[in-house]
Amino acid sequence: MLSALLLTFAVGAVSGQTPSTLPAPPDVAAPPADAVKTPSGLATKVIKKGTGTDKPAKDDLVTVHYTGWTTDGKMFDSSVLRNKPSTFRVGGVIAGFSEGLQLMPIGETRRLWIPEPIAYKGVENRPKGMLVFDVELIGIPNRPPPDVKGPPADAKKTASGLAYKVLQPGVGGRHPKPNTQVTVEYSGWTTDGKMFDSSIVRGQPSSFAVDGVIPGWTEGLQLMVEGEKTRFWIPEKIAYAGKQAPYGMLVFDVELIKIQ
Repeated sequence: MLSALLLTFAVGAVSGQTPSTLPAPPDVAAPPADAVKTPSGLATKVIKKGTGTDKPAKDDLVTVHYTGWTTDGKMFDSSVLRNKPSTFRVGGVIAGFSEGLQLMPIGETRRLWIPEPIAYKGVENRPKGMLVFDVELIGIPNRPPPDVKGPPADAKKTASGLAYKVLQPGVGGRHPKPNTQVTVEYSGWTTDGKMFDSSIVRGQPSSFAVDGVIPGWTEGLQLMVEGEKTRFWIPEKIAYAGKQAPYGMLVFDVELIKIQ
């Protein structure tokens, strides 16, 4: 993960295999004239514009894809090659990366040229000199969705009162059954915007039987196919029924990774 890399850098390769790599950008040696510099020495350039204006703060969690190179064009790490985005706290990584993230709205890809004084400062066994990163800000998972207070007009509703909206279509037509094991990523909020649980924050997907969770989840999961990401608004009566916290309607973003 990036947090592990930027705090305790390590590079490894599978024995007997040639490590994969991504080519360095043409301006890896130094920031171009159109890069924007900050007082710290950080230089940045927007590669792809994001959506909206909401940007992460130091205490937020972010989910990103990234690739890093030294200025001689050697790649030292990439979540893109692992095909798994990284989630970490903005303030938990090197200073230049943290500063760059706070400039970015969700969906943006930005190139960062991070001088050594705000990178690893010459620490042994860390990449030396200026570091160059291409970073895509995928999300701020601790932030509640804008419609957390209640389902929007375009959400679908079932007879039980469950409301849902597909955020990302899946693949295929296979739906899980009640006794099926599934693997999911999810985050849950109460309608006042407080997150109470998240597999993304823990950094580990969850696996369980479809009929082993609250009724709203059991119903909602059976509507999904692999690869789909859906937001659910689950009324209290098909959540915890007022018997335990969290109380009231619950809102979940759920990605169905695998049906066993």
